Amino acid sequence: MVTMKEIAKQAGVSVSTVSLVLNNRDEGRVKSEIAANVRDIAAELGYKSNPLASSLRTGRTHILGFISEDVATTPYAGGIILGAQRAAQQLGYMLIVVSTDGRDSEAKEIAALQRYGTDGFLYAKMSNRLTGVPAALKDTPLVLVDATDEKGIVPSVEPDEFHIGYDATRRLINAGCQRIAYIGAADPIIAEQGRLEGYRAALAEAGRAFDARLVANVSNNEPALEAVSALFDAERPDGFFCFNDARAWYVYECAARRGLEVGRDISVVGVDNHLVFADTLTPQLTTVELPHFEMGYWSVAKLVSIIENSPLDDVEWPETTAPLPLLNGPMPAKIRCTLIEKESVRS
Repeated sequence: MVTMKEIAKQAGVSVSTVSLVLNNRDEGRVKSEIAANVRDIAAELGYKSNPLASSLRTGRTHILGFISEDVATTPYAGGIILGAQRAAQQLGYMLIVVSTDGRDSEAKEIAALQRYGTDGFLYAKMSNRLTGVPAALKDTPLVLVDATDEKGIVPSVEPDEFHIGYDATRRLINAGCQRIAYIGAADPIIAEQGRLEGYRAALAEAGRAFDARLVANVSNNEPALEAVSALFDAERPDGFFCFNDARAWYVYECAARRGLEVGRDISVVGVDNHLVFADTLTPQLTTVELPHFEMGYWSVAKLVSIIENSPLDDVEWPETTAPLPLLNGPMPAKIRCTLIEKESVRS
């Protein structure tokens, strides 16, 4: 009996590509000349489709598991999951998404997916952090999403935090801001460290000394507003790079209380392109968009490349806001984010 693997070998493509073509799911996903060649070879070899037999023979179900403790309950989940689903569909896989509320729940969800014969897993976190890998996933194909393996073994994808800080600060420098403050996060997570480093690097490149008095690391609510207010009065910044769009709200509030106009008297850049803050603040907030769709898409492509031991060179990649890194590049894979120009930086 002719197998997809035999067709893939003769056509010089991946098994995923053959699966898409022979299941008539190749339109917009596989180059037309490649699809025609696969069909010709399959017909020549006398291939007959039998999904159940194929699954038993290869030991693959073409099911991927997406495990998250935080992501699926946040405003950013949609982008990550959409990207992951898009890639899974393109590559001939089905994605099952589960959200957990802790280690006990996580272990049960992983065990349930493994009983279905899941071929591999995506393990997602929120806000880019170091994480341990659950013991149940250590012997299965695995990719981390918006997280980094604390042991540096498991492949992962994350935003390029350094360039978030660098690009945002360069935008403020180019706008003519002389005293640029950083409203950071109180938690020393990877994202905070990288964005602060980028902020400092952009200042140094412009010949400006780093001034710790222009940095306020805050959490949220009234203490955060008080810290930003104190920075306004003591240092009088004319530019603000904020760790995220939520922290930019404190800057807007403090400016309004002092009769200052954002986009004229001061300039502000946030991070997230949050659906609420970035679009409802007035003037609208210039912000760095985190690559949620891109991380979801890349993570599935990387996982399939591991499962099939294939570089997936014959697959057509989608157009994305941020460029996708190479599947075989250095780990963790970093996606350089896009700065979205709106109205909060003066011309």
